[in-house]
Amino acid sequence: MSIPTEPPRGAARKACPPRIALVLGSGGVRSVAAIGVVDRLAREGIRPDLVVGCSSGALFGATIAAGMNADDALETAVRLWTADLTRQKRWRALAQLLAPRWAGFDADFSLRDNRRIAERLNSAFGGLRLEQLATPLRVVATEAATGQRVVLSEGPLTDALLASMAVPFIFPSVQIDGRRLVDGVVSDPLPVGVAVDAQVVIALGLRGEMPRRPNSAKRLAAQATTAMINNLMQARLDAARASGQRIVSLHLPLRQHVGLWETGAMPALSNLGRQAAQAALPELWNALQDGHERLAA
Repeated sequence: MSIPTEPPRGAARKACPPRIALVLGSGGVRSVAAIGVVDRLAREGIRPDLVVGCSSGALFGATIAAGMNADDALETAVRLWTADLTRQKRWRALAQLLAPRWAGFDADFSLRDNRRIAERLNSAFGGLRLEQLATPLRVVATEAATGQRVVLSEGPLTDALLASMAVPFIFPSVQIDGRRLVDGVVSDPLPVGVAVDAQVVIALGLRGEMPRRPNSAKRLAAQATTAMINNLMQARLDAARASGQRIVSLHLPLRQHVGLWETGAMPALSNLGRQAAQAALPELWNALQDGHERLAA
């Protein structure tokens, strides 16, 4: 499979503000629904001029921005998102936890190695740079030292995706332009504000599922972090709307739990994305019409 790309259009592309931005938040495997969303909208002649992604949303958004059709994007997603990516343990990590001074515990600590993820990304996207993608892609990460949101729109695609998915403590941070970057979910799990220059934003935000029975330390920690991420996502969305951004939110009609690494659910999730896009079409057409009238006024 080849990836359709076009050469960067330089200043000409940057000079025109995007009409439609697709913003994809974190959500694990559920974010693959974006592929179905774009496929359904394309049948209506609606195509995003900009893709913004955070964490898994950045990963699956990259397949869209690279110009892959729905079948190729889904095939690539299945190859990229597999549970074995989390099984490449760093054996030194145990020593660093038990004897931090002796083993050299530092800010680059992680339980897992990200080399296998990098290999998968390079296999899927080659040496593509963000500025070479068919559709502009803005990847959101977090500067570990300050907690500030960082938006990547230039440079190697693989590095940007590695940074945006670098879950603290689990995967190592990624150095880009002298900054140590980690998962974008830490600062902005649904980065609608990054698309402030778009006339209309189509947002796919996926709330984390709260553990029903916090009967272990892991589940108790997950309960707290999931609540914080969900609240931050809603706060970002509310703030963007209050500032005047026109946002059409997509709602994924999930009827059962989907595991974080449940790759087999991807085709069904993509179809749910199509359903979500279908349901949002009336609101989206109204938003696009309003935007057209404002420009004409």
